[in-house]
Amino acid sequence: MTELLTYRGTVYTWHCDHLGHMNNMWYAGKFDEASWNLLVQIGMTPTYLRESKRGLATVEQLTTFKHELLAGDSIEVRSQVVEVRERVMRLVHAMYNIETGEVCATCAITAVHMDMTLRKATPIPDLQRRMAQDMLEPISVAA
Repeated sequence: MTELLTYRGTVYTWHCDHLGHMNNMWYAGKFDEASWNLLVQIGMTPTYLRESKRGLATVEQLTTFKHELLAGDSIEVRSQVVEVRERVMRLVHAMYNIETGEVCATCAITAVHMDMTLRKATPIPDLQRRMAQDMLEPISVAA
């Protein structure tokens, strides 16, 4: 599966809670930003979403916390498309501490492609589905 760098940033003091580590609301926000960057890579750009009156609705999101992040830590998120169906995509994000290389959290998302006018699920267009499916398997390069 193709893994893409979809977010890079820093943990600021205002991201930290009374325990001194980054609060879960900030993990969710950084994973959300990574999702938008991943969507651009599969042709679901802001322009596509606006002009076609389409959107993605998250129907399931599971975050797993592995190592705490502290103020000053530099982080990056690497993301993958792990499944593409007619109306549904599943994405997985991994958040890394850049200095240590540790995976600090993961986030698995199931999202449904929506018609924003009808407010119901609609098929993912062929172009975007193919672009997402291309990420499922690494591209072979002939020697």
